[in-house]
Amino acid sequence: MNQEMAAQVANKDGFIAALDQSGGSTPKALKLYGVDESAWSNDAEMFDLVHQMRARIIKSPAFTGDKVMGAILFEQTMDRDIDGIPTAQYLWEKRHVVPFLKIDQGLAEATDGVKLMKPMPNLDALLKRAVAKGIFGTKERSVIDAANPKGIAAVVDQQFEVGRQVLAHDLVPIIEPEVTISIHDKAEAEDILLGEIRRHLDTVPAGKRVMLKLTLPTKANLYKPLIDDPRVMRVVALSGGYSRDEANAKLKQNYGMIASFSRALTEGLSAQQTDAQFNAALASAIDSIFQASSVKTAA
Repeated sequence: MNQEMAAQVANKDGFIAALDQSGGSTPKALKLYGVDESAWSNDAEMFDLVHQMRARIIKSPAFTGDKVMGAILFEQTMDRDIDGIPTAQYLWEKRHVVPFLKIDQGLAEATDGVKLMKPMPNLDALLKRAVAKGIFGTKERSVIDAANPKGIAAVVDQQFEVGRQVLAHDLVPIIEPEVTISIHDKAEAEDILLGEIRRHLDTVPAGKRVMLKLTLPTKANLYKPLIDDPRVMRVVALSGGYSRDEANAKLKQNYGMIASFSRALTEGLSAQQTDAQFNAALASAIDSIFQASSVKTAA
């Protein structure tokens, strides 16, 4: 493990940019960026366009390790270059941003109020490639749609099982059991989730640490016990469909929690903007998310 990266992830002020939209969410991300489906005729062209968008973000003057301490990449982004340099290497060497990789292959059908991750039969091969490309850690997402104890237990079981597989490759897993923000029993689901995560932290191998990516909780500071747990390197928040202003306001109420925003980071960016306009909009977004991750207010 790169110890300089580990120190930055564990201790540095800042947040993690989630640049990992994959197959299903890419058209939506491009549309929000002002590129509609008429701009491509197949998946390869679509992924070329989204890579151009991501490269533009990463190369922007504001996108540096000063405030963006890490970035999560989609597998195809890891496999591509920026200015002839592999993306993960470019992030660390040129921007001093720690690279993570999204490893899940999407969600299975809903059962017991949750969506587990689809099977990942080729995960070990992907993790080996990630290590070779200089990736520091991974991210794997499942979804909780109801306060169903059986379903939530299954989600956390699977997440920590995958997490141990990731740890075996000397990578740090970001465990992401997302609670859907619109469900009526969100607070109850979060209470169940907290209990399950605390129980599963006992299964983390000695000397290893995991990260957690969680929906901004209904009850401020609900996840403080996880933030304080020595087996947890960092607890990061997903924006989950909240606008940037809403997400920042909620994040400010949660001590020790930092952002890992996707749509809330790129909100307001457009392919039609000049570089000056684009860079100014991104700098403003980065400043606001950095501030929310660093400066906390009483709930």
